[in-house]
Order: sequence, then structure tokens, then C-alpha cells
Amino acid sequence: MSILNLIMRFLLSLVLIISVTGCAGTKVSESTGEFFDDSFVTTKVKSAFLGDSRLKMLDITVTTFKGAVQLSGFVDSKAVADRAVQVARTVKGVKVVNNSLVVK
Repeated sequence: MSILNLIMRFLLSLVLIISVTGCAGTKVSESTGEFFDDSFVTTKVKSAFLGDSRLKMLDITVTTFKGAVQLSGFVDSKAVADRAVQVARTVKGVKVVNNSLVVK
């Protein structure tokens, strides 16, 4: 009975270790918490764009990975691209803004 108990404890420990590491983030993947944090940051940046009269009608794609915001799409001028970067930087949770906006 003792050996069966030991095996069960080992298997339970193994399952717990695997499940915990499955939720952890790495350099190339996000943990569950990071995913939700990044989704929230993306939503806040898009909302900030909607609140800015120069940006609300533009089609700017916003993606976030581990707090790094990526802006992409087409804008009419460098001033508009700079404004988008400036607005994104003011959002809480944004660590860095990568500007891939293209001026038409």
C-alpha cells in the first residue's frame, strides 16, 4: 500500500508541475495573465485613438506582446504617425511602441 501511495503522489506532483509550466510565459509565448494584460492594453490604445480627432478615423492596427505595442497600417503624413506613437505611449501598461506605420 505504501508503494502505491508513493506512486500516486509522484504522479500528482508530475501533473501539477506540467500544468503550472504550461501556463508560464517564455520569450516567444505569453502566459495566460500576460495575454489578458496585452489584450487590455491593445483595447486601451485603440480607445485612445478613438478619443483623438486626428486618429479616430484611421485604420491603424494595434497589437501588443508583453507590453510592446506594434502599430501598423497606412497614414496620410509623418505627423499623424508621430501622433499615433505619442498617444500610444501615454497608455498605462505600454512599455515600448514599435512604429511600422507607412505614410501614403
